[in-house]
Amino acid sequence: MSLFLCPICGAPLLREGGVYRCAGGHSYDVAREGYVHLLPANRKHSRQPGDDRDMVAARSRFLGGGWYRHLLDALQELALRYAGGKEIVFLDAGCGEGYYTAGVVEALEAAGRTVRSAGVDLSKFALKKAARRSPETEFAVASVYHLPIADAAADLLLDCFAPLAAEEYRRVVKPGGVFLYVVPAPHHLMEMKNVLYEAPYENPDQQVAYEGFSYLEVIPAERTLRLEDSQAIRDLLGMTPYAWKTPQAGLERLAALEALTVTAAFRIHVFRREAD
Repeated sequence: MSLFLCPICGAPLLREGGVYRCAGGHSYDVAREGYVHLLPANRKHSRQPGDDRDMVAARSRFLGGGWYRHLLDALQELALRYAGGKEIVFLDAGCGEGYYTAGVVEALEAAGRTVRSAGVDLSKFALKKAARRSPETEFAVASVYHLPIADAAADLLLDCFAPLAAEEYRRVVKPGGVFLYVVPAPHHLMEMKNVLYEAPYENPDQQVAYEGFSYLEVIPAERTLRLEDSQAIRDLLGMTPYAWKTPQAGLERLAALEALTVTAAFRIHVFRREAD
């Protein structure tokens, strides 16, 4: 049985070869790359929702270069610390191209855990890469606000830069389960922002309580990057919203750089799902 539910009737899905089916007679073809489309047409807000091909390609190259490995290391350590039991259901909400999904699964399995894993994202371009990176994980085009996942199914949920859907996460994380929420630290990429903007501002630094969850801790993950490759600089820009909301003069200043020293700083907010 799949971790996914039918987005039309809510019945469990069963994968049979290249098709997911439910008892209600609905079926969903698996794409050649290995993901399935579970986003109903009435929940699509554009023809091609999610990150586009260029943004996904830039992020894939940048993450493939190991520049954010310190964040993955921190997530792996937290998954091992907080995901109790020998059998773990892991959901990556807004998984992108599956870099962190695959890394967390790898760490849990290396520690002797049995892992059932799933990832959802709006971008089919990202999921093509995710499914190839982690073929043992189920991936679906779906919204984090309408997860095709059963109530109280997940032992561990990760949201890394995805929109926060706290109410939906409260529904799918089982009591005692853990939710890891990754946000940029106040000074994340500030050196690049100083190049792009005349008056850049820091990201907010706050702890917000969410109903049904209790705070366990906030873990910093920070590293100074020295990018001496113009492609890496372009990729860092291309994987962020700054690529399409920056004045042309700022983009030209960044394009003229041959090297850039920049701080990659994150905060991982760790929550426990409280009993109802």
